[in-house]
Amino acid sequence: MANKKSFLLRIDTDKFEALEKWAADEFRSVNGQLEWIIHKALQEAKREPKPKSGKEEK
Repeated sequence: MANKKSFLLRIDTDKFEALEKWAADEFRSVNGQLEWIIHKALQEAKREPKPKSGKEEK
């Protein structure tokens, strides 16, 4: 499983409710919906992170 970073997001209540409805319409959690939105935005901006090559050092 990929490493994931946690962070706090403050968002307007109305926007959160709209996001919550959008996520439910697509059978995702709010967190999953945010990840999907960010992924699509990075793709469109051609700013996706490059895959890491080789072994990771621990």
